Amino acid sequence: MSIKVNHISKLYGAQKALNNISFEIGSNEIVGFLGPNGAGKSTMMKILTCYIPPTEGTATVCGFNTNDQSIEVRRNIGYLPEHNPLYLDMYVKEFLAFIGGLYNINNKKERVKEMIEATGLQIEQNKKIGALSKGYRQRVGLAQAMIHDPKVLIMDEPTTGLDPNQLEEIRGLIKKMGKQKTVMLSTHIMQEVEAVCDRVIIINKGEIVANDSTHTLQQNTTKQIITVEFDKPIVLKSLTAIPGVENAVLIEGNTWKIVSDADKDVRKELFNYAVKHNLSVLTMNKEEQKLEDIFKALTKK
Repeated sequence: MSIKVNHISKLYGAQKALNNISFEIGSNEIVGFLGPNGAGKSTMMKILTCYIPPTEGTATVCGFNTNDQSIEVRRNIGYLPEHNPLYLDMYVKEFLAFIGGLYNINNKKERVKEMIEATGLQIEQNKKIGALSKGYRQRVGLAQAMIHDPKVLIMDEPTTGLDPNQLEEIRGLIKKMGKQKTVMLSTHIMQEVEAVCDRVIIINKGEIVANDSTHTLQQNTTKQIITVEFDKPIVLKSLTAIPGVENAVLIEGNTWKIVSDADKDVRKELFNYAVKHNLSVLTMNKEEQKLEDIFKALTKK
């Protein structure tokens, strides 16, 4: 396992930021680490990157303990914080060479060139960082996080403030990196998680409330929603009389949103209803529950 967390707790005085947390992240896996503000996400990431020690429990990165082997852990981790700390007066190539020197990289010049190509910084490499757009500054941050070729990447809100084009580009980079490295990604953007993550860990009030693939989380819901369009107007009361239908809402025209228990597939009943009442079903779709709705349900007060 690239990351292994065993029964981690963290106290700030009397306040418990993390409460007996355990999870694992395997090699070449992109995992979304989600939670509301104050849930303990940043605390967990600081423990994994050796900024602070846990009060109880242990954490290992690539087999190295964060308490006793912090230097080895840092050699294996690339970290991109939310507020990307860059030297704005330095040129892109100059900055990456400086970071490479901090890691004592032997093939520094070649590695800087590789990172510039990997992050799409070729046309900006001779500019000062302060002259770059937010999207290109994020690319510089990714390049510095990867320049020492770490096995694990930890990123905190990597796409904050980016426009739609920059979002797509950075997400593409993250997915590309996930094929070769373990990626732990903290974000509040649910669409980003659905787009790039293999698995989701949701934390709330210092405790893990979900740890599964996005698809499984969306499937494990207590309600099923069917959107159906008929060719003629119908009466609400007749829809709710169908066995298994708990509620029905008219969206527009003759299109209805049908809510039923997840264990009861009412699509067959809806077709039978249409035949009985001489109706035609123009469209019918089964909706997956959105990750945003699942997040709200798991973290609401």
